[in-house]
Amino acid sequence: MSLDPPAVAHDVLDRPPYLFRSRSPMHRSRRRIALPLMPSLALAMLAAACGSSNPSAPPGSSLVSAPANLIYHVEPSGTPGQPTGVLLQWDATTSANLKAWNVYSRAGTSGAFRLRGSTTSRSFDDRGVPDLQYFVTAEDLNGGESESSDTVTVDERLALQSPASLTSTSLDAAIALTWSDNAFTAAPSGFSAYHVYSASYNLDTGVCGNDWSLEGTTVSPDFIASALTNGVPRCFGVSAVSVEGFESMWSPLRNDTPRPESRNIVVFARQSQSTGSAFRFWSDANANGTVDANELGLLLAGNDGSADFAVDRDVSGSLFLVPVRAGTSVAQYGTTPSADLTSIDIAPTSGFSTTPIQAVPGWGYVFQMNGGDGFLRFGGVRVTHVGHDFLILDWSFQTDPGNPELLIGHR
Repeated sequence: MSLDPPAVAHDVLDRPPYLFRSRSPMHRSRRRIALPLMPSLALAMLAAACGSSNPSAPPGSSLVSAPANLIYHVEPSGTPGQPTGVLLQWDATTSANLKAWNVYSRAGTSGAFRLRGSTTSRSFDDRGVPDLQYFVTAEDLNGGESESSDTVTVDERLALQSPASLTSTSLDAAIALTWSDNAFTAAPSGFSAYHVYSASYNLDTGVCGNDWSLEGTTVSPDFIASALTNGVPRCFGVSAVSVEGFESMWSPLRNDTPRPESRNIVVFARQSQSTGSAFRFWSDANANGTVDANELGLLLAGNDGSADFAVDRDVSGSLFLVPVRAGTSVAQYGTTPSADLTSIDIAPTSGFSTTPIQAVPGWGYVFQMNGGDGFLRFGGVRVTHVGHDFLILDWSFQTDPGNPELLIGHR
């Protein structure tokens, strides 16, 4: 599915004045869980817009009664104002005289209704851009047609606000997305779900691709886009869908890049033991230029010159992270401790040094490394424990050459 992300505020289509209706005052409860890829099935009950008398409606000479409780649900396409169709539903009848239901529609609030189609089902899926108003009649076995149902107006002014903000957190083969919940808080009774979309992203040009597709839906203002390829940038956008199926404008677009990580890694001090006292974020063992799982997070001997860093203990008992191989340097991340590995954001643009830096529990550090292909590589470390003979750390590594995104990504 190829979608065009909206870039301007949503305006009501140029139509005659609509018949307006208010939503139910009852608030919908929601479970904060991510839902699988599927269209929203919430259907909106609409009040009568024109009463039971419609222009061009059949005279009501049928042996069956008029359909009751006509409702509609617009089927969103990902582009506001351009639904893929509308689904109409009404109450079934138990009459043995029923032959079919006839669906009528018109494009405005005046003029004659025309027959849109007939069905033996108590629903009708009208594909394409919907007409403005619909009603349904029942036809009996003799060809007589009932009075019309109430008229429903497909009023796109019921579309919700677009999410006001969108942030992201890089994970291992996944991206965590969080956005403003203003669409729900502004109209709880009219809210159905959020739709999350993604596309490719060109890090060099800073432009999202045109290959937009639906990642999934959720009723909460957060979502995990998973099964992604580490080191491949993605672009994301979120819309809000009303109970009628109207889709809002999209949130601001956001790009991020998933990267591998691991936690609770023990690295010994070289003064305690050589084995496992040095660390390499990535070593291209098969020289294919791509990152394979068995090439990441390597614990090495303390005297291995290919390590990115080793751990040393000074005379006071403090442990230090010591850059080892040529082209590797380290910088402290931020001026305060990092709450989690995911708190380490974009690699800093300055402050890197080959001077050993003290490992302090709770603090983050970023390593800048020469990739050997003209691009820098970046790795993040958060120290969780420092003892006398070893420390424990969490690490992340950006596999995309030259990409400084380690966690929360937006350059």
